[in-house]
Amino acid sequence: MRVLEFIVLPYALSGFCVGFVVGLTGVGGGSLMTPLLVLLFGFHPATAVGTDLLYASVTKTCGTAVHHIGHTVEWRVVGWLGAGSLPASLLTLLLISRHLHSSTVASLISYVLGYALLLSALSLLFRRRILVLAHVLSLHRRPRREATATVLLGGLLGALVSLSSVGAGALGVTMLVLLYPHLPIARIIGTDIAHAVPLTLVAGLGHLAVGTVDLSLLASLLIGSLPGIALGSVIASRAPERALRLLLAAILTLVGIRLVAP
Repeated sequence: MRVLEFIVLPYALSGFCVGFVVGLTGVGGGSLMTPLLVLLFGFHPATAVGTDLLYASVTKTCGTAVHHIGHTVEWRVVGWLGAGSLPASLLTLLLISRHLHSSTVASLISYVLGYALLLSALSLLFRRRILVLAHVLSLHRRPRREATATVLLGGLLGALVSLSSVGAGALGVTMLVLLYPHLPIARIIGTDIAHAVPLTLVAGLGHLAVGTVDLSLLASLLIGSLPGIALGSVIASRAPERALRLLLAAILTLVGIRLVAP
């Protein structure tokens, strides 16, 4: 069967729109794609999360290659994050697989997704204050505490991403800024993207193993997202950063409230 037979136009258009936002703002992959699949297209939350995770692993692999060439990845930090996130992801996936058909799992994923979106919105709104707080904490002057805190952060992100596919973007960058205020923002973003690749791949393959990945949906999303990311990246340098950040925060807030509201 030809690949084109698997491509569904509404999903490809959704991939294009989300890819455009990611290229424009650097944030919004899992934050927009997963709730879009759940609320607009009616996918089971676990299927939306699993498919989005593999989608993210493919797109962020390209981003990691670019950042590695530009020397904007702190691989030491990536290793510490992975030491916490990968075991936490596997444990979370084990719990999901045992209770996959329970309505409680679907509700839990929706609630975790909703609150993760609200936290992401807050991190976008208060980015400047977070930077000030990061310099006050100055954990980078205490190497052991820094390493321990990074592993714990990885564990939190591993569980959060495996449950909701949200957290490796806006939340991950925000927490890394708190831990490493001395690093340039380009290295923070590059490190976060590099860590997201093995995390989303492991979590996505885990969802694939338990049957919560839709491969035709995945193909459609990827077909749409690649040109969307390219176009958004071209326009990004001309767009007002603050206005984009406020718009994205507003969207995440509305979607988050929709998911957690009874």
